[in-house]
Amino acid sequence: MPSASSAVPGPGRPVPPGPWHDADFRRLWTGQTASQLGEHTTLVVLPLFAVLTLDAGAGQLGVLRAVGQAPVLLLSLLVGAWVDRWRTRTVMVLTDAGRALALGAAAVAGVLGVLGLPALFVVASVVGALSVFFDVAYQASLVRLVRRDQLVRGNSALEGSRSAAQIGGPALGGALVSLLSAPAAAASGALFFALSFLSVRRIRRTEPPPKSPRRPPRVRRRIHEGLRFVAGEPLLRTVCLASAAFQFSLAAVMTVYLLFLPRELHLSGTAVGLALAATGPGALLGSLLAARLPHRFGHGAVLVSAAVLGDGVFLCVPALHGSSAVTVAVLLAVNFVFGAGGQLVNVTVMAVRQAVTPDGMQGRAAATITFVGMGLTPLGSLLGGHLADEWGVRTSLLVTAAGMLLSPALMAVSPLARLGRTLPAA
Repeated sequence: MPSASSAVPGPGRPVPPGPWHDADFRRLWTGQTASQLGEHTTLVVLPLFAVLTLDAGAGQLGVLRAVGQAPVLLLSLLVGAWVDRWRTRTVMVLTDAGRALALGAAAVAGVLGVLGLPALFVVASVVGALSVFFDVAYQASLVRLVRRDQLVRGNSALEGSRSAAQIGGPALGGALVSLLSAPAAAASGALFFALSFLSVRRIRRTEPPPKSPRRPPRVRRRIHEGLRFVAGEPLLRTVCLASAAFQFSLAAVMTVYLLFLPRELHLSGTAVGLALAATGPGALLGSLLAARLPHRFGHGAVLVSAAVLGDGVFLCVPALHGSSAVTVAVLLAVNFVFGAGGQLVNVTVMAVRQAVTPDGMQGRAAATITFVGMGLTPLGSLLGGHLADEWGVRTSLLVTAAGMLLSPALMAVSPLARLGRTLPAA
């Protein structure tokens, strides 16, 4: 097996062949893309339903988003320890089935007229919990499915679809809520998860059960090993801190943003979806750039520059007024740049993590970073709702957007900023 350092070609070294010739990788990519579309469609369908149909206030919207994000904080470390001992394909198939059933039940409840805030809280919690399992499993699955010299391109493909779905899904959800109904939007999420179930289930390669000692360590010890490994690796430790700063601020920003667009700018659900959709093409561009720029300019320089550009562009949004074509055009540009910069950071960080992490630690390392990075998002959502109530939507959006720049600042003063064209080995 090639060393981890061979995952990134150096000057004069031929670019390794991509994983697209592998039918099982294509099935994984299709399933992961459908799953991410379902997840991120749902994440915006429920808040828009609450705001536009149930007239939920800023505090209620913050609670709804926090309920969906809380499983990341509560479950990530346990999931990482479990995934390293299970077949990842089994985890992905079961979680897809569970999310499809949950959203299908929400659609039926909506048709019957009983889809209120309590039901939204339950559905958001179930989908959020199962999504933690799926997200950790697909990251660990790639390492078990492709060669090390295919990780960068494999990650570029998977993270490209994930980032595109992260905003393309909300755009689709906003359009469905506006043009059809909340039950129809929930049903679309269930269909995406069903498609993911069918695709992942068709992966033919037999995945051997992870090796474990005769007396496997307790879950608590495995969690501790993952935490100790990430804390002791300077690159991963910085990834955790920068991710935590970014995700906390982004959660606050998005809570205020979803209030700012319809209530301050008076945009319709369709216009909100259109504005958010621009991040999808931006993410695709970022994915393409991530396969080339780090090898040319160095991983550290690309990480810091992309984070500054992608996060800083949101500072333009609070200056907007009205629902004119100019306003919508500026929102499209902002979200496009945000998507491109964010995707470039995501793919590069993923390659760094996988390169410096041993195979037997992949699930726990991914879960630990998810726990630290995403664990504060419920608090960020609550903070965004509280600030919007206390300071007003426009001022709160400016403050929370400025907070996103803490992430590139942390990367700039860390070992991440000094990474060159070639990644270190595990």
